[in-house]
Amino acid sequence: MKVPASTYRLQIRSGFTLFDAAATVPYLKSLGVDWVYLSPILTAEHGSDHGYDVTDPSSVDPERGGPEGLLSLSRAAREHGMGVLVDIVPNHVGVASPAQNPWWWSLLQEGRGSPYAEAFDVDWDFGAGRIRIPVLGSDDDLGLLEVADGELHYYGHRFPLAAGSYSDGDSPRAVHDRQHYELVSWRRADSELNYRRFFAVNTLAGIRVEDPWVFGQAHAEVKRWFDDGLVDGLRVDHPDGLADPAGYLRWLKDLSGGAFVLVEKILEPGEELPAEFACEGTTGYDALADLDRLLVDPAGEAALNALDAQLRSGEPADYAAMILGTKRAVADGMLRSEILRLARLVPASASLSEDVAADALAQVIAAFPVYRTYLPTGEDVLREACAAAARQRPDLADVLDVLLPLLLKPETELGRRFQQTSGMVMAKGVEDTAFYRYTRLGTLTEVGADPSHFSLAPEEFHRRMAERQESLPLSMTTLTTHDTKRSEDTRARISVIAELPDEWAATLDTLRGLAPVPDGPFENLLWQAVIGAWPASRERLQAYAEKAAREAANSTTWTDPDEKFEARVKAAVDAVFDDARVTSVIEDFVARTDSFAATNSLSLKLLQLTMPGVPDVYQGTEFWDRSLADPDNRRAVDFKRRESALAALDAGTIPADYQDEATKLLVTCRALRLRRDRPDLFQGYRPVPASHAAADHLVAFDRGADSSGTGGAPGALTLATRLPVGLERAGGWRDTAVELSTAMRDELTGRTHGPGPVPVASILQQYPVALLAPVIGDNT
Repeated sequence: MKVPASTYRLQIRSGFTLFDAAATVPYLKSLGVDWVYLSPILTAEHGSDHGYDVTDPSSVDPERGGPEGLLSLSRAAREHGMGVLVDIVPNHVGVASPAQNPWWWSLLQEGRGSPYAEAFDVDWDFGAGRIRIPVLGSDDDLGLLEVADGELHYYGHRFPLAAGSYSDGDSPRAVHDRQHYELVSWRRADSELNYRRFFAVNTLAGIRVEDPWVFGQAHAEVKRWFDDGLVDGLRVDHPDGLADPAGYLRWLKDLSGGAFVLVEKILEPGEELPAEFACEGTTGYDALADLDRLLVDPAGEAALNALDAQLRSGEPADYAAMILGTKRAVADGMLRSEILRLARLVPASASLSEDVAADALAQVIAAFPVYRTYLPTGEDVLREACAAAARQRPDLADVLDVLLPLLLKPETELGRRFQQTSGMVMAKGVEDTAFYRYTRLGTLTEVGADPSHFSLAPEEFHRRMAERQESLPLSMTTLTTHDTKRSEDTRARISVIAELPDEWAATLDTLRGLAPVPDGPFENLLWQAVIGAWPASRERLQAYAEKAAREAANSTTWTDPDEKFEARVKAAVDAVFDDARVTSVIEDFVARTDSFAATNSLSLKLLQLTMPGVPDVYQGTEFWDRSLADPDNRRAVDFKRRESALAALDAGTIPADYQDEATKLLVTCRALRLRRDRPDLFQGYRPVPASHAAADHLVAFDRGADSSGTGGAPGALTLATRLPVGLERAGGWRDTAVELSTAMRDELTGRTHGPGPVPVASILQQYPVALLAPVIGDNT
């Protein structure tokens, strides 16, 4: 199995095709990247900016460069000694435009008689033999249907007609009533849908890859990539939506010839990747959570809790209670259709009404501490969730006693489908709702993290890294992805707030007075985002503010926007650009924190690139990148500018100011190159202690072969600054020192240090981070 030393994520779309990706390969090689990591490239909905709405799994998307583009990219990678990792989407397909998806078109036209009927997860009986498509503005819009060109049309939507279902003179309404599908109001999707979706996205229909023929057809093109030597590894999107993730991964390993595979699996704190998963690890959100918290000052927690309580006119938010409520609201709201489908699967012998069963099932799912079980793995989680649900709702205790044995049977449809559903509720209730409500510090509300965990002590960080090296050495590490709520540099700046909580409280109070929004916790979220992303355009901030407010669903929602509230939000963002007083407050706080934010950013980057695991660099983040949630984090990248800056660095133009964004490029390229060219320096993990005054502000580790801490050959040595505000207040590094067993060269500055005790101030004289490698030939 080929294994990457590092990856670089590229977002492939019509505006940046596989041919464009091929043209960037020489730059990526020079940067130090080992493998190119591509977003989904199978044919997707026309104009899709992300590719997760695959409409035809049998071909590479022509809009993204087609098979010729993939061949071009693969050849370029091979010529430069690089591998190729591709993101695939097995859980669902895009159905927004039925004519673009041959499988879906056949299903709608032929119903249960379609050769693809078993590929989709449809409850035909609940729909009286028809599949419900929620596209109408209201059910009254059935009068607006038209028959044209042998199809049924509703505004821009096109649907097929079943054979023999139309004669001249028939009304469109009558024709519609003869089809294998029923067009219904979009508002009925919450409770009356009868096909499995991706979360609550009606235009992404789940497919049953647990059936061998579905797996085979859905992965025929993926198999060709490996048969033809075009691709070296895969990233699997949303495995938690699958009926049998472990079985799927075994099939995928066989299909790919045992290739490198990663899964987009969110691991909650303390949760481990199931041992039966045939993969090398996750896509790195667990690493991201640890790194962020390492650089958050625990001393700021009390003050930020007090501020949160003030904004809520009472107590600070209780996160556990919050997510119980948001998950229950999701189960009773946008995902009610999925809960009701589970309830219909409860056998009659259980003697439970559908409403009672649905109530109990929703409560169990709301009580789940993780995304899902993989029975028998996770049986204890399911038992505890049922027990927790009974404590929360004693009136359901007897019902839960009846349901638990049924849910513990993965061989039944109820037991299997329950596991597929719990992750949906977790994702929508936590990531997409609670993360916009729990606002004390935006850094903490990131995908895959528990924001109630405020900070991480260096000792615990080292313990987790040693464990990662031992158990998941090939798992990905990351700082920014297409799904992160805020990019790494945005979070790095927001993290400074934990060191300056009183200054932030005063700044926020001023902003609230100048540009008020009638939702205190949301104001905290909004102004942190503005500070973190600054400088940013009005358009970007307005788009984020609207999305964040609607996702929080406290004062407005996607389905029923509160126009007055949203007008206040829009006015607040406009004030950033139109009111000089607001602009000044923003710019003053950014200026006050920018040097500390830069320190955090560089520390994050070096730690992530050198810690155990396979580091990924998200496109463009070798420069400062202060993005917010998608689609903001999918903006075009100026690779020419980065290529020129890298050439300047290699020509000896080393930035003197660590706040210069070229410094981040320097850190990135030197770390990537060392990992790629000297893998012998990254074989273990050992914390390196510092002594004296400011030891707590240094995170240092040795990646040499011996991780026992008893000696052995030294490897790459990482030194990174944490809590820079506190370090400055304490008077800097002073007599803090580290012991070097041999002479070591800093890959960033070219200076040599050691052996013996070396002052940290000497090593970090120019930058707040250092990457030391043993001087070749030194036998000291």
